[in-house]
Amino acid sequence: MTTEEKLQHFYDVSVGEAIEESNKLIEAHRQELEQQFNLCKQEKDKEIEALLKAESDRASREINKSLSASQLEIKRNWTKNQNGLKDQLFQEVKELLMQFTKTSDYDEYLVRKIHEVKDFAGEDEISIYLAPCDRDKLEQLSAKTGMTLQISDQDFWGGVKAMIPKKNILIDNSFQSAFQAERQNFTFDGGLTYE
Repeated sequence: MTTEEKLQHFYDVSVGEAIEESNKLIEAHRQELEQQFNLCKQEKDKEIEALLKAESDRASREINKSLSASQLEIKRNWTKNQNGLKDQLFQEVKELLMQFTKTSDYDEYLVRKIHEVKDFAGEDEISIYLAPCDRDKLEQLSAKTGMTLQISDQDFWGGVKAMIPKKNILIDNSFQSAFQAERQNFTFDGGLTYE
């Protein structure tokens, strides 16, 4: 083999080894970059997932906050409407009570209530009061019941009140007290709870 051939062979072997070494380094570097890329991609995917979860949670909280505010507003309006209806209903009831006081049935009602109070008191001393609006019925009711009746200095819309001093008992069969008790205990049945 000639020197030139030897040189050529040396050159070919050296260049071949260099190319092979270079290819190995390039492949190793490519694998390293690919591994770093995958790690970076996983980290970014986790960051995006965490960001999406945080935004989803924030949006969910905002929706819940808006929903709560809407429900509260609906409940306020519902309560306001209910109170308005309750006011209207009890205004009508009061008007009907006032109309009832102008009937003969009301006179019979007063006689019945006076007898009930008289029976309850038995032999004890009793003071029976009529509302000031029933002043014109005083003599007639006294005659029908055989009781001495008095006119109260407080207006209680109708009905009777009685006092049994010996037992310290107040009997309140007044329309105003019954009206106020019914108004206080009144609830709307039905609606959202019962549907």
